[in-house]
Amino acid sequence: MESLGSLVAIRVNPISSYAKADATACAAAHAVARKISSNNPDVILHPYPITPLHGDYLYHADLAETAKRRLLSDTEAFPTIRDLKLKAADAAAKRLLGTEKAAPESDWDVEIREINLPELVASATTVINGWLVPPAARGGWYQAYLVLHDAIDVGTKERVEADLQRIQSGDFTDPVDRINLERALVTALIGDCRQVVIGYTLKREYFNAEFSAGIENIAFDSINGLNAAIFLRTVKLKDFPWNGWLRVGIDARPTSAWNPITGFSDRFGQLMWSAVADPALLPSPYDQDWMANRISEIQATPPR
Repeated sequence: MESLGSLVAIRVNPISSYAKADATACAAAHAVARKISSNNPDVILHPYPITPLHGDYLYHADLAETAKRRLLSDTEAFPTIRDLKLKAADAAAKRLLGTEKAAPESDWDVEIREINLPELVASATTVINGWLVPPAARGGWYQAYLVLHDAIDVGTKERVEADLQRIQSGDFTDPVDRINLERALVTALIGDCRQVVIGYTLKREYFNAEFSAGIENIAFDSINGLNAAIFLRTVKLKDFPWNGWLRVGIDARPTSAWNPITGFSDRFGQLMWSAVADPALLPSPYDQDWMANRISEIQATPPR
């Protein structure tokens, strides 16, 4: 099964000659996007920060398609780019350079970043007795804000922060107004090519459904994959649905406190809390909403 792995983003060096004009900055960004996606088959070219695996992608599909068409359109609209000096922001991004030698710290044109989405969401989220604060951290529009907001100019940042405050405080008239605010926020974030998302990667996890010890009825989270409460509440043994043992492990040592208030915040703790907790609501596996766990919604009709 596949879930979101990372966003691949690039940043044009403010002192590079390519950063002096919007046309050259966009040309450099588009050249790097095509280069990275062609040399790395695991990078899916997608020059928009909200991916098809985000629950709110349908609200942004037209904007994402426009961004992709612009990237793949006739390159005559931009100046010719040659001899770009690329730099990897960290060890995770170095693999995207392949055999190409990274530019020195003091002399580079474009920096490549790979943002681990589960880690990004975890760093922006506080878990209090099973309640995620803010729930918006699981939304694609909010993750776009976390990745891109630090590179926008002062005027745009004021507009973005004002829209963010309206969304988070509920200062909108209806769901359509909220969606339009989210679209406007993301549009402002990607209005400048000097820092943009160019694609994403997938995380692939495997399970065995072939034998008696295999499992079925798999549900997973679009960001956290199998390490989600929805997985443990749906999975069952293939031939012994209500008997036998399901052994679950994770490739991470426990590092956080074991308590239901602010603990269980690492990957191991998240798995353990998913197994032992019994919250009334669970995070929706695809977006920032909630789904019923041990409650049900009933529309009551008052007696006449």
